Amino acid sequence: MNVETIREYCLSLPLVTEDMAFGEDHLLFRVCNKIFACIGLMHSDYFVVKTDPDYAIDLRDRYSEITPAWHWNKKYWNQLSLEGYLTDDLIKSLIRHSYAEVVKKLPLRIKKEFPQILEIQ
Repeated sequence: MNVETIREYCLSLPLVTEDMAFGEDHLLFRVCNKIFACIGLMHSDYFVVKTDPDYAIDLRDRYSEITPAWHWNKKYWNQLSLEGYLTDDLIKSLIRHSYAEVVKKLPLRIKKEFPQILEIQ
Protein backbone atom coordinates (compact mmCIF):
# COMPACT_ATOMS: atom_id res chain seq x y z
CA MET A 1 0.00 0.00 0.00
CA ASN A 2 1.17 3.52 -0.61
CA VAL A 3 0.54 6.76 1.27
CA GLU A 4 -2.31 7.92 -0.95
CA THR A 5 -4.14 4.59 -0.76
CA ILE A 6 -3.80 4.58 3.04
CA ARG A 7 -5.05 8.16 3.19
CA GLU A 8 -8.06 7.38 1.02
CA TYR A 9 -8.90 4.30 3.09
CA CYS A 10 -8.64 6.17 6.41
CA LEU A 11 -10.80 9.01 5.11
CA SER A 12 -13.43 6.52 3.92
CA LEU A 13 -14.20 5.57 7.54
CA PRO A 14 -17.06 7.45 9.29
CA LEU A 15 -16.28 10.89 10.76
CA VAL A 16 -12.55 10.74 10.01
CA THR A 17 -10.63 13.97 9.69
CA GLU A 18 -7.01 14.64 8.88
CA ASP A 19 -4.60 17.28 10.07
CA MET A 20 -0.93 18.05 10.52
CA ALA A 21 -0.85 18.99 14.18
CA PHE A 22 2.68 17.56 14.57
CA GLY A 23 4.08 19.56 11.65
CA GLU A 24 4.14 19.26 7.89
CA ASP A 25 5.84 15.85 7.96
CA HIS A 26 3.10 13.96 9.82
CA LEU A 27 -0.42 13.41 8.57
CA LEU A 28 -2.75 12.46 11.43
CA PHE A 29 -6.08 10.71 11.08
CA ARG A 30 -8.67 11.26 13.77
CA VAL A 31 -12.12 10.04 14.66
CA CYS A 32 -14.08 12.43 16.89
CA ASN A 33 -10.85 14.41 17.37
CA LYS A 34 -8.88 11.38 18.67
CA ILE A 35 -5.85 10.14 16.73
CA PHE A 36 -6.04 6.59 15.40
CA ALA A 37 -3.28 6.68 12.77
CA CYS A 38 -0.30 8.69 11.58
CA ILE A 39 1.82 8.57 8.48
CA GLY A 40 5.10 10.33 7.89
CA LEU A 41 5.17 12.22 4.62
CA MET A 42 8.91 12.79 4.34
CA HIS A 43 9.61 9.16 5.27
CA SER A 44 6.48 7.49 3.95
CA ASP A 45 7.83 3.98 4.43
CA TYR A 46 6.08 3.61 7.77
CA PHE A 47 2.62 4.03 9.20
CA VAL A 48 1.54 4.15 12.87
CA VAL A 49 -1.68 2.62 14.25
CA LYS A 50 -3.15 2.08 17.70
CA THR A 51 -3.48 -1.54 18.77
CA ASP A 52 -4.84 -3.50 21.71
CA PRO A 53 -1.76 -4.20 23.91
CA ASP A 54 -1.97 -8.01 23.70
CA TYR A 55 -2.63 -7.93 19.98
CA ALA A 56 0.27 -5.49 19.53
CA ILE A 57 2.69 -8.02 21.02
CA ASP A 58 1.25 -10.84 18.92
CA LEU A 59 1.62 -8.80 15.73
CA ARG A 60 5.23 -7.88 16.57
CA ASP A 61 6.03 -11.55 17.13
CA ARG A 62 4.46 -12.63 13.82
CA TYR A 63 5.62 -9.86 11.46
CA SER A 64 9.09 -8.38 11.26
CA GLU A 65 7.52 -5.32 9.56
CA ILE A 66 5.55 -4.47 12.71
CA THR A 67 7.49 -2.88 15.56
CA PRO A 68 6.79 -0.62 18.54
CA ALA A 69 6.14 2.87 17.20
CA TRP A 70 8.95 5.37 17.57
CA HIS A 71 8.00 8.36 19.79
CA TRP A 72 4.60 6.83 20.66
CA ASN A 73 3.46 4.81 23.68
CA LYS A 74 4.89 1.43 22.71
CA LYS A 75 2.26 -0.44 24.70
CA TYR A 76 -0.50 0.74 22.33
CA TRP A 77 1.09 1.96 19.11
CA ASN A 78 2.63 -0.15 16.36
CA GLN A 79 4.69 1.04 13.44
CA LEU A 80 4.06 -0.77 10.16
CA SER A 81 6.77 -0.88 7.53
CA LEU A 82 5.27 -0.35 4.10
CA GLU A 83 8.43 -1.68 2.48
CA GLY A 84 7.94 -5.29 3.57
CA TYR A 85 5.47 -8.06 2.94
CA LEU A 86 2.37 -6.87 4.80
CA THR A 87 -0.67 -7.39 2.60
CA ASP A 88 -3.09 -4.60 1.79
CA ASP A 89 -5.84 -6.59 3.51
CA LEU A 90 -3.79 -6.84 6.72
CA ILE A 91 -2.99 -3.12 6.67
CA LYS A 92 -6.67 -2.26 6.14
CA SER A 93 -7.60 -4.61 8.97
CA LEU A 94 -5.11 -2.90 11.29
CA ILE A 95 -6.47 0.52 10.31
CA ARG A 96 -10.00 -0.63 11.18
CA HIS A 97 -8.74 -2.17 14.43
CA SER A 98 -7.03 1.10 15.36
CA TYR A 99 -10.18 3.07 14.57
CA ALA A 100 -12.27 0.67 16.70
CA GLU A 101 -9.79 0.89 19.60
CA VAL A 102 -10.19 4.66 19.68
CA VAL A 103 -13.97 4.54 19.26
CA LYS A 104 -14.48 2.11 22.12
CA LYS A 105 -12.95 4.63 24.53
CA LEU A 106 -15.11 7.55 23.39
CA PRO A 107 -17.80 8.82 25.76
CA LEU A 108 -21.18 7.13 25.47
CA ARG A 109 -22.86 10.41 24.46
CA ILE A 110 -20.65 10.61 21.36
CA LYS A 111 -21.34 6.97 20.48
CA LYS A 112 -25.07 7.64 20.76
CA GLU A 113 -24.82 10.83 18.71
CA PHE A 114 -22.79 9.16 15.95
CA PRO A 115 -23.81 5.46 15.87
CA GLN A 116 -22.13 4.96 12.48
CA ILE A 117 -18.72 4.95 14.20
CA LEU A 118 -19.67 1.72 15.97
CA GLU A 119 -20.09 -0.16 12.69
CA ILE A 120 -16.35 -0.46 11.97
CA GLN A 121 -14.73 -3.66 13.20
